[in-house]
Amino acid sequence: MKSIALIKSYFKENRQKIAIGLLSLIIVDMLQLFIPRIIKWTVDGLTALQIDLRQLLIYAIYMAVIAVLISAFRYVWRRCLLGTSRRVEEGLRNRLFAHIQTLSASYFDRTQTGDLMAHATNDIQQVRMATGMGMVALNDAIVLGAAAIGFMLCINGTLTLFVLIPMPFITISTKFFSKQMHRRYQRVQATFSDLTEVIRERFSGIRIIKAHNHKAKAAARVESVSKDYVNENLGLVKIVGSFFPLMLLFTNLSLAIVLYLGGRQTIAQTITPGDFVAFISYLGLLTWPMMALGWVTNLIQRGRASLDRLNRILETRPDIKDDKHAKPLRRFEGRIVFEDVGFSYTSNGNGSLPVLSGITLTVEPGSVLGIVGPPGSGKTTLVSLIPRRYEAARGNIRVDNQDIRALTIDSLRSHIAFMPQEPFLFAGTIRENITFDDPLLAESHLQQVTQKAALYDTIQAFTNAYDTIVGEKGVILSGGQKQRIALARAFNQDAGILILDDPISQVDLATGNTIIETLKTMIGRKTIIIVSHRISAVRFADQIITLEQGRITEKGAHQDLIATDGYYARAFRLQELEEDLNAP
Repeated sequence: MKSIALIKSYFKENRQKIAIGLLSLIIVDMLQLFIPRIIKWTVDGLTALQIDLRQLLIYAIYMAVIAVLISAFRYVWRRCLLGTSRRVEEGLRNRLFAHIQTLSASYFDRTQTGDLMAHATNDIQQVRMATGMGMVALNDAIVLGAAAIGFMLCINGTLTLFVLIPMPFITISTKFFSKQMHRRYQRVQATFSDLTEVIRERFSGIRIIKAHNHKAKAAARVESVSKDYVNENLGLVKIVGSFFPLMLLFTNLSLAIVLYLGGRQTIAQTITPGDFVAFISYLGLLTWPMMALGWVTNLIQRGRASLDRLNRILETRPDIKDDKHAKPLRRFEGRIVFEDVGFSYTSNGNGSLPVLSGITLTVEPGSVLGIVGPPGSGKTTLVSLIPRRYEAARGNIRVDNQDIRALTIDSLRSHIAFMPQEPFLFAGTIRENITFDDPLLAESHLQQVTQKAALYDTIQAFTNAYDTIVGEKGVILSGGQKQRIALARAFNQDAGILILDDPISQVDLATGNTIIETLKTMIGRKTIIIVSHRISAVRFADQIITLEQGRITEKGAHQDLIATDGYYARAFRLQELEEDLNAP
């Protein structure tokens, strides 16, 4: 019942529209039932030669009026009922996205994006179908089905009982085939996702494919997934192709019974020719309710299952959340203190993987901290603890003498600009990627942040400048250009704490030096933390630490660390040698 509560509020909000929609649907069903009666009167009148042109015109007007009314009320119920189901879909999708944004980074470490996409599309679609067409099918199965049988019984009870014999088979067959079609459709969707992903990857990586002469292999892979997609679609076609002829068979069996038995009774004058024709019309109307009876069961079952899956996500609580006594960070200076901090990643229920241990460190306001170390030493994890992307397992982290767990997450993060190691770009324009599509941002400010990121001249070289579409994940840009857009994004936030994870790893030396000079101008105004494999990016820092196997092994200024002949000094000498060798 918890899952049903997810959509209760939407039904409450739209109860008037639902009531109007259901009433309109019932009116449409009743109007459809009057059409065979008018046909009966017309046929009986014509058979008995007791009808004139005036009466025929009246019957024709009746039919025309009913047709207009059916069209009008059908529009109303579609607008109200299907419109409500679309609002349920919209509400659930917005709610799901809003909730997912509250979840911690650890949730996305253990959850595949494809699974979330399935919930945001397929599951919500199933709920929409259940709340929309499911409601319509249920109403028609009950109201239209019962009324049609009632009218048929009024004409001839015995004939009705005989023609109803094949009808349960329609309901059972519909239930069976709809399950099979749903399973097959899910497989079609899965293969379609594979196909689009493979083609997208091959298009994105076309340069690599050509460079390594893997065109044949790439084509073979596309052909393979394309064949799977076609085969799954052919399987769906077989099921659909079997279903509809079978339904037609059962319907025609009922019609055959009517033609023989009803014809005999018409000849025997037990029923009139008009009753005979009307009975056939009611039989035609009854076919859909019988199908709907089998269909609606599956619709509701699938909708309920989808609601359960959505509810499990919405009941997932973030690992990192505001303490009930948390307060916003108001008086900001920029001092960061680590007190014996430790952190471990959980490994799929198989214990924990230690990453950081015994981190004790103070970063003074307006100073620069450089962090170096071999890959996998915990550098990115360390800086991710400051904005609480992850939560320290042991020890404390303080910002301006306040435990960050005592601060609201939003206020903490509003003072921190974070540039990740692997920048993500949205498939929009350069402007949108830097500003998050802020319409109030002045053009002059945009120019300033791109100049700071050594990006301005590059952007101006594009035909559309800031309005250049970067493509999916920034496909048209080089790695260095993507990195500088991410850097400009961080500058645009203009926060008091600036955390840069490997900011110049993908740019040339000259561009890297330009960015470093820009960072130097911020000393004293911002607390800057730079993670880098390139020593030149941190040598100007007030304090540099070396992380090895999750522990601080070196701490000091550049000259101090050079003198110790540790990891930092060895890395510095090696990089100097590489730069000398690469120099023109």
